[in-house]
Amino acid sequence: MKDVPDVRCTYCGAVGLEPGFVEDAGEGARGFARWIAGPLELGWLGGAKRMGRPRRRIDAYRCRQCGHLELFATDHV
Repeated sequence: MKDVPDVRCTYCGAVGLEPGFVEDAGEGARGFARWIAGPLELGWLGGAKRMGRPRRRIDAYRCRQCGHLELFATDHV
């Protein structure tokens, strides 16, 4: 996978971050995590309330120099 030259690490300032994704390996998961608008609210069974909330894909980049992750909520899923 090619580095992304225009993304800068906000921790150490290095440029050229490695693209990747955050995995969700939970039961019934699609295999990737999503960002959901609003504070976390738990339903009566203990799961997160998600109905009617916008969901966005998470683009993740890892700094090869310090290991810091940069996460961006992008397009709707």
